[in-house]
Amino acid sequence: MHPLILASSSPRRKELLQFLQVPFQTIHTNTDETIDPKLDAENAVKELAERKAMAAASMRPEHCVIGADTVVAVEGRILGKPVDRLDAKRMLQLLSGKVHSVYTGVAIIQGQDRKVFAEKTEVSFWELSEDEIEAYLDTGEPFDKAGSYGIQGYGSLMVKGISGDYFSVVGLPVSRLARELKAFESQTL
Repeated sequence: MHPLILASSSPRRKELLQFLQVPFQTIHTNTDETIDPKLDAENAVKELAERKAMAAASMRPEHCVIGADTVVAVEGRILGKPVDRLDAKRMLQLLSGKVHSVYTGVAIIQGQDRKVFAEKTEVSFWELSEDEIEAYLDTGEPFDKAGSYGIQGYGSLMVKGISGDYFSVVGLPVSRLARELKAFESQTL
């Protein structure tokens, strides 16, 4: 059996996939992450995850490929990764004192077979002061993360509570992925 392929350069996703204790390799696909404005957050992450998985599958068609993507949604807006410090600050101000949704989409592809799903987790933030936002921006952590925060790092100090899968907020819903992979393998045998 070929090892799994993770279509991601995210160190967080790589670390989380290791929990499954199966051999895998990673491929960075440099996939276009432009979101169709007509899509809601759930369908947007599913499409992005599928794009990434399809790009990797075209390079390694004999492998089972996993693609994933995460976005934050608040007040009907989808927040991806910030383009700069000002954009990150704007996002954090928007999330301050509110509950938002984090969606992680996952696509599993092998040959013509595919399974695409999304996991949703609700996250509430404390009310954030200007100083707290600036201090967080100074850590450098928010600049490569959807919604401009990492729940597993300094960003945890802003989180009041969560409802759902913590690991999905980090970037990969490993518990559900393990079950979906098992079902996927049994269907493709």
